[in-house]
Amino acid sequence: MVEGKRRRRLMGEINVVPYIDVMLVLLIIFMVTAPLLTQGVKVELPRAGAEPLDVKLPPDQKPLVLSIDRDGRLFLNVGSDPEAHIDEATVAARAAAMLRRAPDLPVLVKGDRNVPYGRVIEAMVILQQAGASKVGFLTDPLPERRAKT
Repeated sequence: MVEGKRRRRLMGEINVVPYIDVMLVLLIIFMVTAPLLTQGVKVELPRAGAEPLDVKLPPDQKPLVLSIDRDGRLFLNVGSDPEAHIDEATVAARAAAMLRRAPDLPVLVKGDRNVPYGRVIEAMVILQQAGASKVGFLTDPLPERRAKT
């Protein structure tokens, strides 16, 4: 007896198991690396016992943060490179553009503890001239004191 060739039947379904495996690996990679990606400039914030502000923002909106490093250079968290220092005119233009789009956007100043007070005031004036009605400050919390027994 001659046996005829058996043809394999084509399968019309997609095997999704490899795609699920790849997606789970990517999810784990993003979960591990996301906390490592911090934005902003290295600034040693002053310590204060102030209460945190309760600001309700949409999930896709971040506050406008103007950072001042110990050398008095200005950094804004919007733009193509938030870690590149910019001049005062650029800060004013970018802040004004952001505040025209979202007038209720919280505006915060993140000044290094070693920067002169006058430089922080100059930065606040730039933000107010750009249209910020309220300007807040970012600080580090005070260390907790242990109760004496």
